[in-house]
Amino acid sequence: VQLQAYGGGLVQPGGSLRLSCAASTNIDSFNAMAWHRQAPGKQRELVAMIGRNGVTNYAGSVKGRFAISRDNANNTVYLQMNSLKPEDTAVYYCNALLIGSGYWGQGTQVTVSS
Repeated sequence: VQLQAYGGGLVQPGGSLRLSCAASTNIDSFNAMAWHRQAPGKQRELVAMIGRNGVTNYAGSVKGRFAISRDNANNTVYLQMNSLKPEDTAVYYCNALLIGSGYWGQGTQVTVSS
């Protein structure tokens, strides 16, 4: 299984970005898909998750600003990020979850700076 994340970049505070994660297999075969992020000097943290049934969960720090969605037909998961803040700066990773295991994609850098 390969997960290809892209869409990161440099954006000003208050701006928006949309990350995409393209999977090499049917994403409906996983229990959930998620985005995590890791800022320099910090541990990797869960940002958002979407279950096979479409139920979503968000970290408190991004709730109301970020939205995760999935396109099963194209095996792609998205993370729409609005009202970005400097503290959102991190490498963002796509994750496909199975019970007791999962797969990770390579990260995509998001930098929020003026």
